[in-house]
Amino acid sequence: MPELRWGHVHDDILEILTHRPTDVAGVVEDLAQLQVLLEAATPDDSENPVADFNHLYWVITKTIRDRLDEGAFADPDFLTLLDIEFAERYFAALRCWGNRTDTPMAWQVLFSRLRDESIRSLPSAAAGVNAHINYDLPFALLSTWHKLGSGPDNDEQHRDYLYINEIFFDRIPDLRRSYLSTWQICIDRLNGKIDDWYQNRLVEFTRDIAWRDAARMWPTRHDPETMERERARLDKHTAFIGWALLSPVASMLQ
Repeated sequence: MPELRWGHVHDDILEILTHRPTDVAGVVEDLAQLQVLLEAATPDDSENPVADFNHLYWVITKTIRDRLDEGAFADPDFLTLLDIEFAERYFAALRCWGNRTDTPMAWQVLFSRLRDESIRSLPSAAAGVNAHINYDLPFALLSTWHKLGSGPDNDEQHRDYLYINEIFFDRIPDLRRSYLSTWQICIDRLNGKIDDWYQNRLVEFTRDIAWRDAARMWPTRHDPETMERERARLDKHTAFIGWALLSPVASMLQ
């Protein structure tokens, strides 16, 4: 019998992933349950690479839910569906890995390091963000536009999309510092706001590329061969960035 990839919590993780959330609150709940199980998957290392990313994703999504409840978005239907479509791609990758089926290379980079205690928390979270934004987000946008009958030229939806950057800007600094060791926190304080500014610009740039990738693919969305070529290209490119983020040299610098 092959080893269960999620260890003794394997069946519990797959059970959570059997249903599709119907709203952002449901995504938040699933991420919270996954967090408990992912931490339990490696009893000697509760800060395993997958749990590190999942925690960041849960915090960001919980904030999006709160802003939705406050009426911060001009098109809540778009934002809600995008959040669900986006999460489903992460959940699908988790399912594929657990079922030993074809997992995107972009996610294999992180999932395969589940039990690697040498991987630091910050690059782990960054590698997960890389996979989710660079690989998953363009296709989540395409699916959302298709289901809503809209497209990349909807200015109201684009403004809501850009507003998510502000949520990242609000939450990422504290999240980043929570992943740092004592000596790294000292260096971070010496750097002042430089690291925050740099990472905010990186989030903004990366999410802008995801929107542009989706807009570029939109006219060929009904061409399976073209879409598969685009998927494979993005998967390979994103996996390379993820590998670089988790390399020993990169980990030493974060």
